[in-house]
Amino acid sequence: MAAVWQQVLAVDARYNAYRTPTFPQFRTQYIRRRSQLLRENAKCGFEPGLRRQYLRLRSQLLALRYGPLSEQSSFRASSVRSSRTTLDRMEDFEEDPRAQGARGHRRSVSRGSYQLQAQMNRAVYDERPPGSLVPTSVAEASRAMAGDTTLSENYAFAGMHHIFDQHVDSAVPRLQFANDDKRLLACCSLDGTLSIMTLSPPPPTVKVTLKGHAGPVTDFAWSLSNDIIVSTSKDGTLRIWNTEDGRCIREVADPEGSELLCCTFQPMNNNLTVVGNSKHHLQVVNISTGKKVKGGSSKLTGRVLSLSFDAPGKILWAGDDRGSIFSFIFDMATGKLTKAKRLVVNEGSPISSISARSWISREARDPSLLINACVNKLLLYRVVDNEGTLQLKRSFPIQHGSQPLHSIFCPLMSFRQGACVVTGSEDACVYFFDVERNTKAIVNKLQGHSGPVLDVSFNCDESLLASSDTTGMVIIWRREQK
Repeated sequence: MAAVWQQVLAVDARYNAYRTPTFPQFRTQYIRRRSQLLRENAKCGFEPGLRRQYLRLRSQLLALRYGPLSEQSSFRASSVRSSRTTLDRMEDFEEDPRAQGARGHRRSVSRGSYQLQAQMNRAVYDERPPGSLVPTSVAEASRAMAGDTTLSENYAFAGMHHIFDQHVDSAVPRLQFANDDKRLLACCSLDGTLSIMTLSPPPPTVKVTLKGHAGPVTDFAWSLSNDIIVSTSKDGTLRIWNTEDGRCIREVADPEGSELLCCTFQPMNNNLTVVGNSKHHLQVVNISTGKKVKGGSSKLTGRVLSLSFDAPGKILWAGDDRGSIFSFIFDMATGKLTKAKRLVVNEGSPISSISARSWISREARDPSLLINACVNKLLLYRVVDNEGTLQLKRSFPIQHGSQPLHSIFCPLMSFRQGACVVTGSEDACVYFFDVERNTKAIVNKLQGHSGPVLDVSFNCDESLLASSDTTGMVIIWRREQK
């Protein structure tokens, strides 16, 4: 019945905007203390009926004090500050232990043909008995690493580890743990700054604030070695930052003077960054020189909102605000982009997030894209060929009509039983879905934000999950200890 206490916290969080409107720091302190008290009460073993009765009484008292709560009013302050100019950058690398270098760093390995693999996967899944597993060459090893615990046990996140409020009252559209790191987390804000936070040793603190952009920061990306962050802003500039001291190393202005809306590193060459702008253009930039790469540009049908490479860096997908996803072939030697395929997900529905993954589960390789597209569904597509052609595989219901929501594949999913994805939602919740479960796909639901949840990010060992919302709150969730 710990879920009841989480529902109580969710009710408190939704009414939190009404408390001391001129003193936002108090609201954050209040909800943090409420979370601590509710976690302590959850351990006391109260009768389930008493917990539910408390939830009803708490809701009634808050409604009497502040008035009835509607979906529209609960988000009224945050919705006007939201932006549709973000993306989910790709964080996918080979999970096979044999792909690890001598020092433990991940490297890319040859993957063969997407088309052949997709055909093999479909044939195997069609022929297997219901409920059976499809072992790969690493299935037994991955099973030993993850154990045979259930997916619900693997993703039993519940308690709040920490709440960051340095961007309070300004939406935090993107956040991301550093690569292969359990303690470093960065986020960007519409207040024009970025923050790098460290979660250990305790207490969690803001390590450095990156200041320099003259407009809202729309997106950022960590380099593979975590020593550099690139960021884009509505001020029309791309900035390169030193993550140790927060110094801006280079500023690159958009030649068209347009708002820069998204960016991502080329996975195999972090000297190259792809940037999307508000004038429908996509451009590859050499961050060492600050110059555009010849042949590395293209035009979409709308504002470029989201980008994602496949793990080898050979295919790039880009989504725009008119509902289209384009695939591009990336020339590894020259940085040239060649437009390949186009998919219209839903005409006029912004593609706010694209996340690529080569392994959908430990039982079978299944190259896939996870898409947020403002259609009140989270969409999972299969990649069916080497040109990035997409085929719809599954969809999951969430509240998503206008906000720039993002979703992610769980980083260790190929070592788990089943396969899990996580997404933000406009109902102020974080949802975990098992993509291989035909019914009751929701594995977990986190409640505690007071506005639409814009982004989610796991650290490398999945012990912590971070989520951000339109009110500027960043919550660090801790895995429940068994």
